[in-house]
Amino acid sequence: MQTIYLLRHAKSSWSDPTLPDHERPLAKRGRRDGKRIAEHLRRSGIEPSLVLCSSAVRTRETVELVRPALGDATVQVEDELYAASAEQLLERLRALPDDVDSVMLVGHNPGLQDLALTLASTGAERARLESKFPTAALATLAVAKPSWRELAEGDAELVAFTIPKQFG
Repeated sequence: MQTIYLLRHAKSSWSDPTLPDHERPLAKRGRRDGKRIAEHLRRSGIEPSLVLCSSAVRTRETVELVRPALGDATVQVEDELYAASAEQLLERLRALPDDVDSVMLVGHNPGLQDLALTLASTGAERARLESKFPTAALATLAVAKPSWRELAEGDAELVAFTIPKQFG
């Protein structure tokens, strides 16, 4: 069984309209929500073996907030994940070595939400995920495939969908 964690970056700041999208940092609410998700990761024992992070400032700052909860996960920042489509993200997952049993993608919408809906054929939280994938939300998908290369549409079960508002 393999596990995919899809973490949307926390809420970004729009206080400086001159910043390019790629350079926008987290807002105060984003830093608070990132800490909430980090605590959820810690309490739930979620420690992916690999974290793939978009190169955008807001995704890197989100990873820094959750990093203390991630154990000894390897973190890779990849330019190609910035604004990637579901298809691009799926191709990236298919390129994973088979010794990676769990991966966390930290990225952006609509790519993350589309990927979750593409992969998740079942799951009690699927309808809520269809409705919205808010900032700092975490979708957890379980996949029963012998190889990442074989990952295809409908191959996962959405086993959890967590949003920061659940924690106060």
